[in-house]
Amino acid sequence: MDVSARVTSKGQVTVPKSVRAALGIHEGDEIVFRVDGNRAVLARTPDLLDLAGSIHVPAGKRNASWDEVLRGSRNDRAAQRP
Repeated sequence: MDVSARVTSKGQVTVPKSVRAALGIHEGDEIVFRVDGNRAVLARTPDLLDLAGSIHVPAGKRNASWDEVLRGSRNDRAAQRP
């Protein structure tokens, strides 16, 4: 789908309704622009809270601090090195 929009003097662009509908973009959603050469790709950012509970975490690893997670990951990688 190719749809055009005009840039205002303030650098703003209205995302056309057909694009918002195709991407499921609603008021208040965040979007990201990825620049690739002379093109930009627009995408709706996922709501990370929707991922909550989607991955099983063993009871022994729940409620670990981020520092503990990083330390454990580094130790595991170091142990796997030949």
